[in-house]
Amino acid sequence: MTRLMVRLAGLLVLLLAAVPVLASELVRDLYVAEVAVEDRSAAELARASGEGLARVLVKVSGSREVLALPQIEQALKSARNQVLQYSYSRTGRSPEALAARVEFDPGQVRGLLTAAGAPLWTANRPVVLLWLVQDDGGERSFVTEESAPELTGTLIEAFRRRGIPVRLPLFDLTDSAALSPDQAWQLSAPRLHAASRRYGVTEVLAGRVATLSSEDRVGDWTYLAGDNKLNRSVTRASVEEFVARGVSLVAEDMAARYAVAATGLPDAGLTMVVSGVTSYADYAGIVSWLESLELIERASVTTIRGDQLSLQLTAQADAGHLATIIELNPRLTPAAGGTGTQLSYRWRS
Repeated sequence: MTRLMVRLAGLLVLLLAAVPVLASELVRDLYVAEVAVEDRSAAELARASGEGLARVLVKVSGSREVLALPQIEQALKSARNQVLQYSYSRTGRSPEALAARVEFDPGQVRGLLTAAGAPLWTANRPVVLLWLVQDDGGERSFVTEESAPELTGTLIEAFRRRGIPVRLPLFDLTDSAALSPDQAWQLSAPRLHAASRRYGVTEVLAGRVATLSSEDRVGDWTYLAGDNKLNRSVTRASVEEFVARGVSLVAEDMAARYAVAATGLPDAGLTMVVSGVTSYADYAGIVSWLESLELIERASVTTIRGDQLSLQLTAQADAGHLATIIELNPRLTPAAGGTGTQLSYRWRS
């Protein structure tokens, strides 16, 4: 019995060490924004509507530059008329602090961006794993929800505003063995990749930050996206500015890779073949997931032969751009047979 318990304990350790994080996630609040307001007056609601629509447009397009487009600037002036629904809530910062939650119609937002010639970034987005080390008087430690709740909250909120799913490591024994704060401070890509492998992500943001006597922050961000590495230094910045520089580094690069300028004219000339589909649940799941992507208007099944599912896609993007987005789904593996008008995948059940 003792040996069995030891074996079971060892198996449990192995299972805990393999903590999968989905490589991508469906962001569900892209068309919603919460804006601090002074009161419930019409004037404050109009202001919050404009600020809220601006935030939504940045999330959906992936770029702040869209706010300078003439059609977008005009739309922001009448944002109150475009609010689908709104509500108020206390923010928790103080008993009196109030926020307006404004929600916009997804079709109208996408139509506005398309008409303005701006890109669309689908709600299916890569998950970012975040490692951040702080130096406090020569003592280095990882930033966690327990050690630095305010800084962690600022980070999570900044990612949420850009519509990017973010996760912190578990900081358990496995992480401790893989990466110490001093090692993470070096921002070494090989070490960061190795320590992040257990989480199954392709996007890693790592940072180091120190606090000056003036309370300003100084530090660096390193963003690892697959085999690519981007760096950004931050000098004499507030906490919010330091965080914003790291989050914008991720958002700008992701949007450049995944946001697509929609044609505005759905094209039904694209086909998709998926093999390895052995159940109705898989078949329904594939169709539902494809139609959840903003650039795909319809995914119509044309034939089912054995374990092979053929679909006709009505989409506002070409095969190359769609493939980049579809391949974020870890259960769809590219297969031989793809062409300029046909996508080919194997379903991993």
